[in-house]
Amino acid sequence: MYPSIEKLRAIGFDQHALQAFHLIQSEPSSSQLELARISNIQRDRFILHDGASEQPAQLRPALYHALQSRAETLAVGDWVLFSQQDHAWIESILPAKNRLSRRNAEGQKQALVANIDLALLVMGLDHDFNLRRLDRYLTLCIANDVLPLLVLSKADCSPQAAEKIAQARAHLPAHIGLLALDGRGDLARESLLPWLAAGQTVVLLGSSGAGKSTLTNTLISAQVQDTGAVRIDDSRGRHTTTSRSLHLCPNGACIIDTPGLRTISLDSDEAGIHAAFSDIKAQAALCRFRDCQHQDEPGCAVRGQISSDRLKSFHKLLREQSRESQTPLQKQAQLAKWKIISKSARNKRKSHMD
Repeated sequence: MYPSIEKLRAIGFDQHALQAFHLIQSEPSSSQLELARISNIQRDRFILHDGASEQPAQLRPALYHALQSRAETLAVGDWVLFSQQDHAWIESILPAKNRLSRRNAEGQKQALVANIDLALLVMGLDHDFNLRRLDRYLTLCIANDVLPLLVLSKADCSPQAAEKIAQARAHLPAHIGLLALDGRGDLARESLLPWLAAGQTVVLLGSSGAGKSTLTNTLISAQVQDTGAVRIDDSRGRHTTTSRSLHLCPNGACIIDTPGLRTISLDSDEAGIHAAFSDIKAQAALCRFRDCQHQDEPGCAVRGQISSDRLKSFHKLLREQSRESQTPLQKQAQLAKWKIISKSARNKRKSHMD
């Protein structure tokens, strides 16, 4: 069944989605299926949006098992084909142009959102301000071909706002945009309008209490997300947003609000990390040694030019990625090595005490 393109454009249907639809539409089994976008997921409950209205849907068991075998999950923003019988059944998924994922506590890949044009990285100018955490969000986006824009919220209530804005600008690569604003007012909407073109899909990422839900309500001109107070001592917020959900802006853009992420274990390879730290890569070309690790080598052109926090983020993410890519045997060998080093250190301390 051929979809109404005009209707679907209201929920972000673009050229990539059209090409993916044509590719999957060539399969005979898909001729009677309808196209929709996942607008909300709560455990095994899916909400589909067809550009005009929403309806609940279930995942077809065969598709569920296929996803399980590939260690994949559906995400808000995915385009799917569904059948309409006694109720809606999700039958297949269109290939996504990008997908933001992280690793959960068990090391498994967890899809966050899919088919994104822009990520608003929302960080408060209060105790939420954390440049090392920002580097993780930047890597999450850039490694997956999603354009990031840093939005510094609560600019109206931070006495150190100007100082922190300057720190963030000095920390960021020059090509990353930055806006500082009060997420509650019309000025915030006007500041972000150039980034919210019709048909664009924008995701808001940040920690709890950063102001994502407040900004979502402002951008769509409606109170669709609950907002709550943050603790005064550390600015931590409650999870007022409990699931990822897609909303439509008056000017035609789509907004996906997300729950706060307290930890971000990245699902990225080494090439993705280097892409996210292109400023370090560019400066490294001037180092005296080609294999410079930017630690304490003489003639390093990176130290002193790149902020120390950003350089620490780069090294830490590379170490994490290296551990993730190790085979079980390599992990055992690494553990055995550190046990020997630790035992040697204990024996040395003991001998000094004796």
